[in-house]
Amino acid sequence: MDMMTDTDMHTERGIAGRFFSLIPALALAAGLALTLSWTMIFVYAPRESSLGLPQKIFYMHMPLAWWAFCGFFVTFAASLAYLRSGKDHWDALAGAAGEVSLLLIALSIASGSIWAKASWGVWWTWDARLTTALVMCFVYAGYLIVRRLDIAPRRKAKISAVIGIAAFLDVPLVFLSARLWSYIHPPSISLEPEMKMTLTVCLVSFAFLWATLIGLRLKLELDERLLETMLADRLFGKGS
Repeated sequence: MDMMTDTDMHTERGIAGRFFSLIPALALAAGLALTLSWTMIFVYAPRESSLGLPQKIFYMHMPLAWWAFCGFFVTFAASLAYLRSGKDHWDALAGAAGEVSLLLIALSIASGSIWAKASWGVWWTWDARLTTALVMCFVYAGYLIVRRLDIAPRRKAKISAVIGIAAFLDVPLVFLSARLWSYIHPPSISLEPEMKMTLTVCLVSFAFLWATLIGLRLKLELDERLLETMLADRLFGKGS
């Protein structure tokens, strides 16, 4: 049977146990940090002279994209680790990071569209960064679909790992697109000191949220696999 044994699953579940024990603290830190960041956005950070209130979307838009990129790197690195070691927890981590990151980049694109309407007068334009980011969404959506295919677990994990590695090629392209093919999306933005401080706090707060979401999704994934393995062992023993 192309599945891990109950003992193997308990061992790998135990490896991640230390990280899982930190999830409540990470969630609390995320809640406090996000409360602080929202306060700084609307109270501390000055209103931008030309865009006004809609500019404050930037403080959410950039951290969403930033941590989505970091999550896609985790998928890339975990996929490499799985192909090298064959350890099931690396495959689970790759999938968890991919799911969370796809959600974040989708929210980043949505928030960017709202910002674009206020800034450029349109909800969407085929700017290089927007286009490459949309392609990246489709690529990682396809990656997650592959992970749900009804094929042998080991084979599916290997195929997913290869796709997870190849998909990461689009991430640096998205990051560099505004510099390589500057059209309407600015390659950089000048910020006042208060704005920089607010953005820094937002980045840190989203770091806690990002780690919490990946930790929760990874825990759920490993618990599901353990349950499936235990059920298969019981059915196999019952059938014998």
